[in-house]
Amino acid sequence: MTIQQTTIQDLVIINPTIFNDERGYFFEAYNQAKFQENGIRYKFIQDNQSFSTKGVIRGLHLQINPFAQAKLVRVLQGAILDVAVDLRKDSPTYGQHFSVILSADNKKQLMVPPGFAHGFSVLSETACVMYKVDQLYHKDSERGIKYNDATLAIDWQVNPDEVVVSEKDLILPGFNDIDWEF
Repeated sequence: MTIQQTTIQDLVIINPTIFNDERGYFFEAYNQAKFQENGIRYKFIQDNQSFSTKGVIRGLHLQINPFAQAKLVRVLQGAILDVAVDLRKDSPTYGQHFSVILSADNKKQLMVPPGFAHGFSVLSETACVMYKVDQLYHKDSERGIKYNDATLAIDWQVNPDEVVVSEKDLILPGFNDIDWEF
Protein backbone atom coordinates (compact mmCIF):
# COMPACT_ATOMS: atom_id res chain seq x y z
CA MET A 1 0.00 0.00 0.00
CA THR A 2 1.09 3.54 -0.62
CA ILE A 3 0.18 6.64 1.36
CA GLN A 4 -0.50 9.73 -0.77
CA GLN A 5 -0.40 13.16 0.88
CA THR A 6 -3.20 15.49 -0.23
CA THR A 7 -3.11 19.28 -0.48
CA ILE A 8 -4.15 19.42 3.19
CA GLN A 9 -1.66 18.34 5.86
CA ASP A 10 -2.51 15.07 7.67
CA LEU A 11 -5.30 14.22 5.20
CA VAL A 12 -4.07 11.24 3.18
CA ILE A 13 -5.26 8.80 0.54
CA ILE A 14 -4.47 5.13 1.04
CA ASN A 15 -3.81 3.28 -2.22
CA PRO A 16 -3.79 -0.49 -1.66
CA THR A 17 -1.56 -2.95 -3.47
CA ILE A 18 -4.02 -5.20 -5.29
CA PHE A 19 -3.18 -8.79 -6.15
CA ASN A 20 -5.28 -10.04 -9.09
CA ASP A 21 -5.49 -13.55 -10.46
CA GLU A 22 -8.03 -15.81 -12.15
CA ARG A 23 -9.99 -16.11 -8.89
CA GLY A 24 -10.43 -12.38 -8.39
CA TYR A 25 -8.37 -10.07 -6.20
CA PHE A 26 -6.92 -9.62 -2.73
CA PHE A 27 -5.66 -6.54 -0.90
CA GLU A 28 -4.99 -5.35 2.63
CA ALA A 29 -7.54 -2.69 3.52
CA TYR A 30 -5.97 -2.06 6.90
CA ASN A 31 -2.60 -3.03 8.33
CA GLN A 32 -1.83 -1.36 11.65
CA ALA A 33 1.95 -1.81 11.33
CA LYS A 34 2.05 -0.25 7.85
CA PHE A 35 -0.19 2.60 8.96
CA GLN A 36 2.04 3.28 11.97
CA GLU A 37 5.18 3.20 9.78
CA ASN A 38 3.55 6.03 7.80
CA GLY A 39 2.61 8.12 10.84
CA ILE A 40 -1.04 7.01 11.02
CA ARG A 41 -1.37 6.03 14.65
CA TYR A 42 -5.10 5.88 15.39
CA LYS A 43 -6.61 3.06 17.41
CA PHE A 44 -9.79 2.23 15.54
CA ILE A 45 -12.53 0.91 17.79
CA GLN A 46 -15.63 0.70 15.60
CA ASP A 47 -16.62 0.02 11.98
CA ASN A 48 -19.66 1.80 10.52
CA GLN A 49 -21.43 1.03 7.25
CA SER A 50 -24.03 2.92 5.24
CA PHE A 51 -25.98 2.23 2.07
CA SER A 52 -27.28 5.11 -0.04
CA THR A 53 -28.79 5.77 -3.45
CA LYS A 54 -27.66 8.12 -6.21
CA GLY A 55 -27.78 11.79 -5.31
CA VAL A 56 -27.67 11.28 -1.54
CA ILE A 57 -25.38 13.69 0.28
CA ARG A 58 -24.41 12.76 3.84
CA GLY A 59 -22.65 15.44 5.83
CA LEU A 60 -20.84 17.49 6.63
CA HIS A 61 -20.46 15.76 10.01
CA LEU A 62 -18.00 15.77 12.91
CA GLN A 63 -17.65 15.45 16.64
CA ILE A 64 -15.89 18.10 18.72
CA ASN A 65 -13.22 17.47 21.37
CA PRO A 66 -12.77 15.48 23.46
CA PHE A 67 -14.77 13.07 21.26
CA ALA A 68 -13.42 14.18 17.85
CA GLN A 69 -13.12 11.21 15.51
CA ALA A 70 -10.56 10.05 13.00
CA LYS A 71 -12.25 8.21 10.11
CA LEU A 72 -10.81 5.77 7.58
CA VAL A 73 -13.35 5.74 4.72
CA ARG A 74 -13.72 3.25 1.87
CA VAL A 75 -16.37 2.10 -0.57
CA LEU A 76 -17.47 -1.54 -0.77
CA GLN A 77 -19.92 -1.07 -3.66
CA GLY A 78 -20.47 1.86 -6.02
CA ALA A 79 -18.75 5.25 -6.04
CA ILE A 80 -18.82 8.39 -3.92
CA LEU A 81 -17.25 11.82 -3.85
CA ASP A 82 -15.68 11.92 -0.40
CA VAL A 83 -15.14 15.39 1.09
CA ALA A 84 -13.19 16.62 4.12
CA VAL A 85 -13.13 20.23 5.39
CA ASP A 86 -10.22 21.41 7.55
CA LEU A 87 -11.61 22.98 10.74
CA ARG A 88 -8.34 23.21 12.65
CA LYS A 89 -8.05 26.95 13.43
CA ASP A 90 -4.24 26.81 13.59
CA SER A 91 -3.95 25.08 10.22
CA PRO A 92 -2.77 27.02 7.13
CA THR A 93 -5.60 25.27 5.23
CA TYR A 94 -8.36 26.15 7.72
CA GLY A 95 -11.69 26.33 5.88
CA GLN A 96 -10.38 24.55 2.79
CA HIS A 97 -11.83 21.30 1.55
CA PHE A 98 -10.48 18.33 -0.34
CA SER A 99 -12.46 15.81 -2.34
CA VAL A 100 -11.63 12.47 -3.94
CA ILE A 101 -13.64 9.80 -5.70
CA LEU A 102 -13.64 6.59 -3.69
CA SER A 103 -15.08 3.53 -5.39
CA ALA A 104 -15.29 -0.22 -5.23
CA ASP A 105 -13.24 -0.19 -8.45
CA ASN A 106 -10.34 2.04 -7.36
CA LYS A 107 -10.32 0.71 -3.76
CA LYS A 108 -8.81 3.96 -2.46
CA GLN A 109 -9.42 5.06 1.12
CA LEU A 110 -9.40 8.52 2.68
CA MET A 111 -7.85 8.92 6.13
CA VAL A 112 -9.70 11.83 7.76
CA PRO A 113 -8.05 12.95 11.02
CA PRO A 114 -9.85 14.65 13.91
CA GLY A 115 -10.47 18.33 13.24
CA PHE A 116 -12.23 17.83 9.92
CA ALA A 117 -15.88 17.86 8.89
CA HIS A 118 -16.62 14.90 6.63
CA GLY A 119 -19.29 14.08 4.08
CA PHE A 120 -19.90 12.33 0.79
CA SER A 121 -22.20 12.30 -2.21
CA VAL A 122 -23.27 9.16 -4.05
CA LEU A 123 -22.25 9.19 -7.72
CA SER A 124 -23.36 5.66 -8.67
CA GLU A 125 -26.89 4.19 -8.61
CA THR A 126 -26.17 2.90 -5.09
CA ALA A 127 -23.14 2.88 -2.79
CA CYS A 128 -22.12 0.97 0.29
CA VAL A 129 -19.63 2.92 2.41
CA MET A 130 -17.64 1.57 5.33
CA TYR A 131 -15.53 3.59 7.72
CA LYS A 132 -13.49 2.95 10.82
CA VAL A 133 -13.56 5.43 13.71
CA ASP A 134 -11.31 5.89 16.72
CA GLN A 135 -14.00 7.30 19.04
CA LEU A 136 -17.52 6.15 19.78
CA TYR A 137 -20.51 8.25 18.79
CA HIS A 138 -21.22 10.94 21.39
CA LYS A 139 -24.50 12.75 20.76
CA ASP A 140 -23.63 15.91 22.72
CA SER A 141 -20.40 16.32 20.72
CA GLU A 142 -22.08 15.90 17.32
CA ARG A 143 -21.83 18.93 15.01
CA GLY A 144 -22.09 19.67 11.32
CA ILE A 145 -22.01 22.22 8.53
CA LYS A 146 -24.67 22.55 5.86
CA TYR A 147 -23.67 20.71 2.70
CA ASN A 148 -24.42 23.63 0.35
CA ASP A 149 -22.66 26.34 2.36
CA ALA A 150 -21.75 29.23 0.01
CA THR A 151 -18.43 29.95 1.72
CA LEU A 152 -17.17 26.38 1.25
CA ALA A 153 -18.70 26.14 -2.27
CA ILE A 154 -18.25 22.38 -2.52
CA ASP A 155 -19.02 20.84 -5.91
CA TRP A 156 -20.66 17.58 -4.89
CA GLN A 157 -20.79 16.42 -8.54
CA VAL A 158 -24.50 15.68 -8.20
CA ASN A 159 -27.27 17.23 -10.27
CA PRO A 160 -28.99 19.75 -7.93
CA ASP A 161 -32.38 18.32 -8.95
CA GLU A 162 -31.29 14.86 -7.76
CA VAL A 163 -29.84 15.84 -4.35
CA VAL A 164 -31.27 13.94 -1.39
CA VAL A 165 -30.36 15.25 2.09
CA SER A 166 -31.74 14.31 5.50
CA GLU A 167 -33.88 16.80 7.44
CA LYS A 168 -31.20 16.78 10.12
CA ASP A 169 -28.50 17.83 7.62
CA LEU A 170 -30.68 20.54 6.06
CA ILE A 171 -30.80 22.51 9.31
CA LEU A 172 -27.05 22.46 10.02
CA PRO A 173 -25.36 25.87 10.37
CA GLY A 174 -23.21 27.46 7.67
CA PHE A 175 -19.43 27.59 7.91
CA ASN A 176 -19.44 31.24 9.05
CA ASP A 177 -21.93 30.40 11.82
CA ILE A 178 -19.97 27.68 13.58
CA ASP A 179 -18.95 28.51 17.13
CA TRP A 180 -16.72 25.56 17.97
CA GLU A 181 -13.15 24.73 17.11
CA PHE A 182 -10.44 22.11 17.50
